[in-house]
Parts: sequence; structure tokens; C-alpha cells
Amino acid sequence: MNESTGVSSLTLALSARDELFPIREVARLTGVNPVTLRAWERRYGLIQPTRTDSGHRLYSMADVESVRSIQAWIRRGVPVSKVGDILARSAAGSAGASAAEAAGGEWGQWQEWQGRLEEALQSFDESELERVYGQILATWPVALALEEVLMPVWQGLALRTEEFGRTSEWLFLDAFLRSRIAVRLQMNRPRHGRRVLMAAVPGHCRDLELLVAALLLAGEQQAVTLLPLGQPLDELALVCERARPEALVLFSNRPLAADLQRQLGRMVLTLGCPLALAGEAAELAGEAFAGTPVACLGRPSGAMAGRLKQLLDGHLDT
Repeated sequence: MNESTGVSSLTLALSARDELFPIREVARLTGVNPVTLRAWERRYGLIQPTRTDSGHRLYSMADVESVRSIQAWIRRGVPVSKVGDILARSAAGSAGASAAEAAGGEWGQWQEWQGRLEEALQSFDESELERVYGQILATWPVALALEEVLMPVWQGLALRTEEFGRTSEWLFLDAFLRSRIAVRLQMNRPRHGRRVLMAAVPGHCRDLELLVAALLLAGEQQAVTLLPLGQPLDELALVCERARPEALVLFSNRPLAADLQRQLGRMVLTLGCPLALAGEAAELAGEAFAGTPVACLGRPSGAMAGRLKQLLDGHLDT
């Protein structure tokens, strides 16, 4: 019995009285299909409906309005994986502005900061780069600063290394960010947090991408220990046996080949702890791992840490 047809008449009556709606009604009101609504909840943590005793989702009017706000941001071209952080900041700092107005303002400010970064890089001025970097982190939440300002500049330079001088600028920024983010990751490490190991699928990301993912994955209750790039996948069971983490997270920014997906399916049976996938691969392989013990946390974002916490608590719907 699925959610669109399995809600009893009693549940519907209670929903109407308490202004709660089943998923099919939210789909009718917003035009967002139930599959997408579930994905926004599971993968990104954008909406958190209540549940009946039998597990059916019920949405409040506030949830419906959240769905409409998410749609407004997506229409402006904001990736769904980044909407959560933007909505949170917009609610705190621009409650009177429409979603579209706020989106336009955010994008303009991000571009301005990127321009300042590029000016510092072109002159190879580390002091100015440090100053701009500090101002960016003082202005925006860490996730937004990394995903919307710092990493786009890094990624743009990485794509232009054939142009004379761009490789030097990219290396200068890459070294700068790696050192700062490694320090921030260490300083933010909770003393008594639950231990999580994180490793990269070999050849599937760069060092900075892994560091950024680890920083965004860490939280007040979970301490992320990074394994070095090049960590063999077939030795992870040994590492987990000795380190005894509460979860292992694999990071990849590339599609997983079918044989690698099968390898992860076998690996999870030998680890002795939950296995999760993060990064672009988690977005692309979400359907392939649906219903399996391999959890998909999504791309680096504010929701990723929340999904890891749900996995550690045993509440993540994989």
C-alpha cells in the first residue's frame, strides 16, 4: 500500500482538522510529484513532514509553503542541493524579501566576492587573499562560503589550466585553501564526538574536494577522520576492524561503474559499521543503492551532516 492511496479516511479527517495533508494532496497543491518530495526530504533535508503510526507522511501548511519556496529558488537556477542553506540564511536575514529577490541578491554578492578573490590571485598576494578569505567566512555560513564563493573560483581555474598563468593561480589557491581547511577541520573536531572515517574512492576526487566534504560532514556530535588519498578500498575492512568507527563514508565526484557498485555492496557486509556514499556519486547512484545497506548522503551541503547523523542514530531511510 503506497502513500498516495494508503491513508485511511480517519487519517484524512484528522489531517483536515489539524491542517495536515497527505503527500498526494501536497503534490496537487504544488505540482511537485511525490517522488521528488521524498527526495527533497531524504537526500537534502529540505522538508520534514510528520509521520503517522503506520509511517505515512503528513505535511503542514508550513511544509507546503517550504515546497513553494524551494520551487522559487530552483526556478532561479539554484541547485536543489544548495537550497537548504540559502533558505536558512534568507529566513534569518531577509524575512521580508521574496525568494526570487533574495536569490538574485545572493548570487550578485557571491559574484562580487569571487571577483575580489580573483584579483588577489592574479597578484599572488597571500595577505590580500587571507583578508578576503576571512571576510567571506565572516559574511556567510561555512557551507555557503565554500560552495558558492571559494570552490567555484577553484573549479573555474582548474578548467582553464591550459591558459598561460592559470595553472599558477590554481595551484596558489589550492595550496592556500587546503592549509586553511585542514586547520579548520582539526579545530572543529569535537572531543567526545562519534568517530567517522572518511576515504576517497581512488582517483575520484582531489585532495581539496575531500577536505571540503569532511569539513561539511563534521558536526558537534561527529568527528571525521580523513584517510589519505590512495587508500585501497579492499583494505578498508581491516582499517575499520582496528579503528572501530561508528560509520565509514566514501567520497566520490565521479559516476560509479557497475563493478564498483557491486564491490561496495559486498564491502558493506564486511565492515562491521554502516557504509555511506557522499559526493556527486551519491547523487548519481542513489537509485542503484535504494533499499540496500549502502546509504547515500548526497553532495556536500548543510543537509549532508544531518543525513550522517540520522545514519548514526539508525533513522536514515536508505
